[in-house]
Amino acid sequence: MERPAWAPQGIDISMPSVSRIYDYYLGGSHNFEVDREAARKAMGFMPGLPTIMKSNRAFMRRAVRFALDEGVTQFLDIGSGIPTFGNVHEVAQRAHPDAKVVYVDHDPVAVAHSRAVLEGNPRATVVNADLRRPAQLLKSPEMDLLDLDRPVALLLNFVLHFLQDRDDPYGAVAELRDALAPGSLLVLTHASHHGVPLPEETADRAVAVYEEIRNPLVMRTREQTNRFFDGFETVRPGLVSMPHWRPDSPAEEEDPYAFSGFAGVGRKA
Repeated sequence: MERPAWAPQGIDISMPSVSRIYDYYLGGSHNFEVDREAARKAMGFMPGLPTIMKSNRAFMRRAVRFALDEGVTQFLDIGSGIPTFGNVHEVAQRAHPDAKVVYVDHDPVAVAHSRAVLEGNPRATVVNADLRRPAQLLKSPEMDLLDLDRPVALLLNFVLHFLQDRDDPYGAVAELRDALAPGSLLVLTHASHHGVPLPEETADRAVAVYEEIRNPLVMRTREQTNRFFDGFETVRPGLVSMPHWRPDSPAEEEDPYAFSGFAGVGRKA
């Protein structure tokens, strides 16, 4: 397989990447055939996967605008993936030019392209780090861009379901929460069988594709997802499907797949 010029040296381009599969779902071009093959296999069981990902992005943009309306102008986006149009810094800095954004991802392709996109932007940067090691992430030099004595919007969009229970995802979120100032926000989306317009066993066959590529995905319930908000007070309308969280247009107009999983925002007291 020929290595494209944009692919960082040292990455295994024969192994699918969650970030690059996500890029493919969103119509991006920074993915390899091995990523597209895995995505198409998952879509064979759940054809609405691109719709789910686009719904996630739309929720993120609404949540960023909400944070700005609440006076929060600092953003920590963990599991940010490969930059696409309408990323956090674009939404935030368009409305508030002084907004600061730190992206975090462990995929070298996502990090490399984030650096290229953010070049010349002194108020946005990217960290190569893993959510499973929050202490290491928080000590990264790039984190100096944010003032943790002031409120921060912590974005964990479609990333926590890639942490197994043995990874202690609740402990990781709690450690990040404890590092944030009062008034900080948790912006979260999570995969679930809830809302998926398919029989559970069919959806599980799509989930199994991620297990095959060594990135198993955990479909958590509403109760399990709500636990991530311990120490946060969820804001109206609570933990809901993505189109139902403060929609810009009637949620009823959305594709049925857009209602898969959960979305919510919480505020640290």
